[in-house]
Amino acid sequence: MACIAFQQFIYSDFRPVILPTGWPAWIHASAVWAYIISAAIIIAGLLIIAGRKGREAALLLGGFLLLLFIAFQAPNVLFIGPYSPVHLGLWTDPLKELALSGGAFVVAGSFPSPVRSDDKKDYLFKVLESLIPLGRIFFCITMISFGIDHFYYTDIVATLVPSWIPGHVFWAYFAGVALAGSGIAIILKIKLKLVALLLSTMIFLWLIMLHIPRAITDPYSGNGNEITSVFEALAFSGIALLVAVMADYKSSNARAFNSPALQ
Repeated sequence: MACIAFQQFIYSDFRPVILPTGWPAWIHASAVWAYIISAAIIIAGLLIIAGRKGREAALLLGGFLLLLFIAFQAPNVLFIGPYSPVHLGLWTDPLKELALSGGAFVVAGSFPSPVRSDDKKDYLFKVLESLIPLGRIFFCITMISFGIDHFYYTDIVATLVPSWIPGHVFWAYFAGVALAGSGIAIILKIKLKLVALLLSTMIFLWLIMLHIPRAITDPYSGNGNEITSVFEALAFSGIALLVAVMADYKSSNARAFNSPALQ
């Protein structure tokens, strides 16, 4: 997230995964908005890394990204854009933002839960904390949708497979099944730790074999879209990894609680 925000400083505008290109015009008209929001995102990322107010920073980040998805990304596809919203490809950036929002809530859930008072200052955080269980689902909605994309746009996806790997169409279908299947399994908590680990590994392999080489080859087109894809893939891999870690942590706690010594 911090790296994507840093890109916004470089190009003095929002990345499409944060805000739709060109809309709303009044926000894109001044680079100040991009600078302010980018600085806030970077600070949130650093606080999460440092573990200082990490839960609060992750909650605010998740809530902010979800707000952008609801207020700007979804309306842009549904009502503003010139194309029919039934085209799943138009939802690529909105769904990425939904996944990043979900990832922020997953991160928030990985920090210890503080005792909240009834003070009005804590009300916002209480509302955001109620969304933590949905973080995993937001992320999985994107994975399932992207998996379906592999079947709708097989020819395009097949061209993304590195040339030295044979069977491009097969790998396009394989990745589609893996993404959609992983998303469904994680939502239903079927082999949660194993599936999340496999999903994280698969996306990380794509990062190494696909996204980084493409970014090196073409770092400038689309104001660095390929570089943004590197950061997005890294984030998605990390989110899936954290889902696996949290599943293992909760499972270990449950076993400890149910041990004979505590009966």
